[in-house]
Amino acid sequence: MEFRIDLIDTKVECYEAYDIKSLETQMEKAIEINKALMLDVHAVSHQTTFDPRSEKMLYSAMVHFRIKK
Repeated sequence: MEFRIDLIDTKVECYEAYDIKSLETQMEKAIEINKALMLDVHAVSHQTTFDPRSEKMLYSAMVHFRIKK
Protein backbone atom coordinates (compact mmCIF):
# COMPACT_ATOMS: atom_id res chain seq x y z
CA MET A 1 0.00 0.00 0.00
CA GLU A 2 1.38 3.38 -1.04
CA PHE A 3 0.63 6.56 0.86
CA ARG A 4 0.92 9.68 -1.29
CA ILE A 5 0.20 13.30 -0.53
CA ASP A 6 -0.11 15.66 -3.48
CA LEU A 7 0.69 19.31 -2.96
CA ILE A 8 -1.72 21.97 -4.08
CA ASP A 9 0.20 24.13 -6.58
CA THR A 10 -2.38 26.81 -7.17
CA LYS A 11 -5.96 27.68 -6.31
CA VAL A 12 -8.41 30.55 -6.66
CA GLU A 13 -10.94 31.56 -4.01
CA CYS A 14 -13.83 34.02 -4.35
CA TYR A 15 -15.34 36.24 -1.67
CA GLU A 16 -18.16 38.76 -1.50
CA ALA A 17 -19.66 41.06 1.12
CA TYR A 18 -21.83 44.14 1.41
CA ASP A 19 -19.11 46.16 3.12
CA ILE A 20 -15.40 46.41 2.40
CA LYS A 21 -14.36 45.65 6.00
CA SER A 22 -16.17 42.28 5.96
CA LEU A 23 -14.54 41.43 2.65
CA GLU A 24 -11.10 42.28 4.03
CA THR A 25 -11.76 40.12 7.10
CA GLN A 26 -12.77 37.15 4.93
CA MET A 27 -9.64 37.54 2.82
CA GLU A 28 -7.34 37.86 5.85
CA LYS A 29 -8.73 34.64 7.36
CA ALA A 30 -8.29 32.82 4.05
CA ILE A 31 -4.71 34.06 3.71
CA GLU A 32 -3.85 32.68 7.16
CA ILE A 33 -5.45 29.32 6.35
CA ASN A 34 -3.61 29.10 3.03
CA LYS A 35 -0.29 29.95 4.70
CA ALA A 36 -0.70 26.69 6.62
CA LEU A 37 -0.99 24.96 3.24
CA MET A 38 2.23 26.72 2.16
CA LEU A 39 0.39 28.93 -0.34
CA ASP A 40 1.11 32.63 -0.86
CA VAL A 41 -1.06 35.27 -2.50
CA HIS A 42 -0.07 35.59 -6.16
CA ALA A 43 -2.76 38.02 -7.36
CA VAL A 44 -5.93 39.74 -6.20
CA SER A 45 -8.76 40.97 -8.41
CA HIS A 46 -11.68 42.96 -7.03
CA GLN A 47 -14.90 44.50 -8.24
CA THR A 48 -17.74 46.58 -6.85
CA THR A 49 -21.27 46.52 -8.18
CA PHE A 50 -24.71 47.70 -7.08
CA ASP A 51 -27.09 44.96 -5.94
CA PRO A 52 -30.61 46.18 -6.77
CA ARG A 53 -32.29 43.54 -4.58
CA SER A 54 -30.62 44.74 -1.40
CA GLU A 55 -30.08 48.29 -2.67
CA LYS A 56 -26.47 48.14 -1.45
CA MET A 57 -23.03 48.02 -2.98
CA LEU A 58 -21.67 44.48 -3.32
CA TYR A 59 -17.90 44.03 -3.04
CA SER A 60 -16.27 40.93 -4.47
CA ALA A 61 -12.72 39.67 -4.75
CA MET A 62 -10.85 36.75 -6.25
CA VAL A 63 -7.58 35.70 -4.67
CA HIS A 64 -5.11 33.54 -6.57
CA PHE A 65 -2.88 31.49 -4.26
CA ARG A 66 0.34 29.79 -5.39
CA ILE A 67 2.77 27.46 -3.70
CA LYS A 68 5.67 29.14 -1.88
CA LYS A 69 8.96 28.89 -3.75
